[in-house]
Amino acid sequence: MARVTGIGGVFFKARDPKALGAWYRDHLGLDVQEWGGAALRWGTPENPGGTTAWSLFAGDTMHFAPSAAPFMVNYRVDDLVALLQSLRERGCNVLAGPERSEYGNFGWVLDPEGNKVELWEPPAGE
Repeated sequence: MARVTGIGGVFFKARDPKALGAWYRDHLGLDVQEWGGAALRWGTPENPGGTTAWSLFAGDTMHFAPSAAPFMVNYRVDDLVALLQSLRERGCNVLAGPERSEYGNFGWVLDPEGNKVELWEPPAGE
């Protein structure tokens, strides 16, 4: 069965992304980059090069729409097509996907409380 295998990223809105990013850099040591986030590196025997993205978005971003939540979690999945099919068959509110990009395959679903969830199947070998 297709399943979540980890957290690919945590994204949240900020009134002032640059200032908040500087706070996280200066006080928590995150290596916040120009794109507005940081790549948190970790590894396991199965995935020695694992990364979780941490990213700030402007407060008026539509990236989380239709959710009104100020955050969105990106979950790594092992078989996006099968997972999206299963979600649709179970009556879940699948917003889109699969969408393919150089970064892998993506899909989006709303949970029962209206939070947008991003599903990500990394490219093979990542």
